[in-house]
Amino acid sequence: MRLTNYSDFALRTLIYLAVMPSRTELATINDVAESYQISKSHLTKIIHQLAQLGFIDSVQGKNGGIRLAKPPEQINLGDVVRHTEKDFAIVPCFELYRRDQPENQSRIGAPCAIQPVCQLQHVFAEATQAFIDVMSTYTLADIVQNPDALWALLKL
Repeated sequence: MRLTNYSDFALRTLIYLAVMPSRTELATINDVAESYQISKSHLTKIIHQLAQLGFIDSVQGKNGGIRLAKPPEQINLGDVVRHTEKDFAIVPCFELYRRDQPENQSRIGAPCAIQPVCQLQHVFAEATQAFIDVMSTYTLADIVQNPDALWALLKL
């Protein structure tokens, strides 16, 4: 299983905001992009979605910026990943396995020769669910228990 950069950058943004020395202070997209050396334009899309989902607050204007919308203890990592990943089709046949879901109908490619009897797709489905289940046992607070060390690396 591999997460997209989109989910990775979303999680990194949340980490950045969680370890800022002041919870009332606002960060800018530039601050986050520079700390992780990632594209500002790509990060802008991610931050917009995180704000729509209620994970962060986005303050507009000259002195605007972003901050966490709720305490790190209330931000579940499984929720973040579920909302930032388009799908979890780790192999093409997994989309076929999920063919009963309307949103996958247009993406179904050529069927695999053994798809009608293959049990591997069930293993992939179970493994994907296990991944989400494990992610769901953690919050943002669990992964930022060393805020000073994280902040020191982010503000180099």
